[in-house]
Amino acid sequence: MKTYSADVVVVGAGAAGLAAAIEVKKADLSALIIERDKELGGITLQCIHNGFGLKEFKEELTGPEYAQRFINEVKDSKIPYLLDTMVIEITKDKKVYAVNNKEGLIEIQAKAIILAMGCRERTRGAINIPGFRPAGIYTAGQAQRFVNVEGYLPGNIYVILGSGDIGMIMARRLTWEGCEVKAVVEILPYVSGLLRNQVQCLEDYDIPLITGYTVTKIHGKDRVQGVTISKVDRNFDRIIGSEKFIECDTLLLSVGLIPENELTLNAGAEISKNGGPIIDNNLETTIGGIFACGNVLQVHDLVDLVSAEAKRAGINAVDYIEKRYGKEELSKNKIKCTAGENVNYVKPDFINKKDLSQDIIFAFRVNYPDRRVQIQLKDEHNNVIYKRKKVYVIPSEMIELTINFEKLEKKPESDNIIVEVIPRPEVLIEEDEEL
Repeated sequence: MKTYSADVVVVGAGAAGLAAAIEVKKADLSALIIERDKELGGITLQCIHNGFGLKEFKEELTGPEYAQRFINEVKDSKIPYLLDTMVIEITKDKKVYAVNNKEGLIEIQAKAIILAMGCRERTRGAINIPGFRPAGIYTAGQAQRFVNVEGYLPGNIYVILGSGDIGMIMARRLTWEGCEVKAVVEILPYVSGLLRNQVQCLEDYDIPLITGYTVTKIHGKDRVQGVTISKVDRNFDRIIGSEKFIECDTLLLSVGLIPENELTLNAGAEISKNGGPIIDNNLETTIGGIFACGNVLQVHDLVDLVSAEAKRAGINAVDYIEKRYGKEELSKNKIKCTAGENVNYVKPDFINKKDLSQDIIFAFRVNYPDRRVQIQLKDEHNNVIYKRKKVYVIPSEMIELTINFEKLEKKPESDNIIVEVIPRPEVLIEEDEEL
């Protein structure tokens, strides 16, 4: 068995993994990147549309251009990486077992591990659409790879189920290729992706968006011949008599993303409501020295935010090695963070009390859209310690807040902080001004 050692092992070579490894190298520690694909860059390599890099590089790039910036830095820094290598196990004592065709079974001993495996798409099996199993059913990301990387068109006439960002971007992309997109069908009463993609990808190309409907049957045995869509009620149950048939030869599914956390679970780390690992304010999981960042932690809507989060993970892994390596017990002196009204989940799940004087980044998503709201943090005694007004909130846009509790006038009086988004009182101040 081939053996390696590194200060930090980074699992995944997408936007998160590359950015994290670079930060480790900047601190003069050794990093080893392990990637199951045949090249560095991750999912951004197939995202040939622009809109990347506005925050990170202050210029607009395509996905491959964005990834190449980090790939170049990894290579210039001589950070080693293993490609076409599958991690099969991570242990609590930070041993990583992987396998590839050249070396067989590999063991890597690390001092810290950064999980950056990304996420995967929900498939037809996850949403249980009735019908046979004909050719012509793909996830939107799978179709994106066929068109943008491999040069194949999966079909000619499309229906897209789900208005996630990849689904809407593919509606535009397929239109550019001369295909017909009959409709984007969304079970919610609003789009589940970014509003900018609704405008730029659907409205600008006159692609119909049908909200409040879902696909309830797929027609065809050898090849998709069409789909039946049905209106749904508030509980997402099909309304009898509302069925409509749409002829098509291809159905794309853009029905959500799931953090890729099998390795996290097998290592023994706890998983939270959103599907990502439970973490503290340092992005450290419930296993000391194992950190998580990017879409394996929470699904981001902007890759720039992924890279920023990954840089924090790299810096914190370095800090762990320099200050806490060998002292595996995690601090129990923590404040819990809980999702309150109209909040789906909140990261971090815990805050170390010793870090209350530092800037702490909160990230969360709302359950439903709302306008003229107030975001606030309160303790269990209903004492509001922070509040901020917002013009509107939507589930597709992750909200970030940077808070230093030592600088707030009020301090939490319990070991539980509740993050909530409530209708705004009438007496508030200017838009987006902190109170």
